[in-house]
Amino acid sequence: MAKILIVDDETSIRKTFREILEFEKYDVDEAVDGLDCLVKLKQTEYDVVIMDIKMPKMDGMEALERVQLLVPDTPVIMISGHANIDTAVDAVKKGAFDFVSKPLDLNRMLITVRNAMDKSSLITETKVLKRKVSRSKTQEIIGESAGIQHIKATIDRVAPTEARVLITGSNGTGKELVARWIHEKSPRSDRPIVEVNCAAIPSELIESELFGHEKGSFTSAHKQRIGKFEQANGGTIFLDEIGDMSLKAQAKVLRALQESKITRVGGDKEIKVDVRVVAATNKDLRQEIARGRFREDLYHRLAVIIIEVPKLNERRDDIPLLVEHFIGDVCNEYGINAKEATDGAVKALQDVNWTGNIRELRNVVERLIILSAEAITAEDVNRYVASTASNSKSSPLNELFEKYNSFDELMAYIKKEYEEHALQRV
Repeated sequence: MAKILIVDDETSIRKTFREILEFEKYDVDEAVDGLDCLVKLKQTEYDVVIMDIKMPKMDGMEALERVQLLVPDTPVIMISGHANIDTAVDAVKKGAFDFVSKPLDLNRMLITVRNAMDKSSLITETKVLKRKVSRSKTQEIIGESAGIQHIKATIDRVAPTEARVLITGSNGTGKELVARWIHEKSPRSDRPIVEVNCAAIPSELIESELFGHEKGSFTSAHKQRIGKFEQANGGTIFLDEIGDMSLKAQAKVLRALQESKITRVGGDKEIKVDVRVVAATNKDLRQEIARGRFREDLYHRLAVIIIEVPKLNERRDDIPLLVEHFIGDVCNEYGINAKEATDGAVKALQDVNWTGNIRELRNVVERLIILSAEAITAEDVNRYVASTASNSKSSPLNELFEKYNSFDELMAYIKKEYEEHALQRV
């Protein structure tokens, strides 16, 4: 049965609402003012809140702002007998689902409650679907090598805590997968994990991406934007490639970690956020600190726990398991029968120099499945190695493409290097 909370300082109105809504088969609770409302919301989960504006101790508008922080997905219907259009607009801007003026039209009120219930149901269904999608993305960490066993044990010990984690390792080693398992095994697993690729976002936009912006705060800010920290409220934010973040954005991230508060670009209101931060980088942040590219105080905030993901070349014993997993994964994706990899093929794959790590191995397995006949043989692998041999002794440009995951990341690197050389010339 759907639960509704009525917040009004007038006993007669609460009683009238209760009778009407209970007749409609809703489960109803009452609160006498904004403070009482917040106490009840901490104790019980409600589908809809109906709240008056004029109340003692804490009025409805102030209570609305706090409800948005406490239970942002719960629809709030504001009611008042002393309000005008400006009040109604202000209430909706602050997050109210709808505004109904007194004296109340019973039919309109019931329709508004039903619409709010529909929204609440959709939000719940969306959360369930997102959780299923998230879990489908959280693939098993494949491997039995000492390095992988150590990582799994560390995740089991660290995930239930609130400790911040810094994941290091080369591109393609599986840092994102480690971050997802930390979230999946944490008490926050029923809330979102929000990923931010710091290398793919231009430095002038990273603050807006992380903290959001207010309408009109810059030329293209045509409407208010909620940043990643707010989206991750109650859950986990994964800052991938944090070593590529600008110093200005680093300062704001440090403040967010210290105070659990953010301010949108162009705004002056502080917004409380409750997020767990997991960061990852393919860079040596100690070297970046020495070069003045990374804040040492932020490093110490992030690196409470450090998990280093080994390169594939350092865990070759896991390659047979990985190949078997990727064959099943790729064949299932293509809707074809799984192909077998001969012992010779697996041995040949173990001898390859995997500069691209797990990501490269998966791509090679996919290629071998497509191009091989009934089974993947050592000859198929050797043919692949021969075709890429000339490229592996590659030009600096090819090495850059290998190092960075996307064209955007590469362009961000080139821009950063250009700016540093320009400063040196000055």
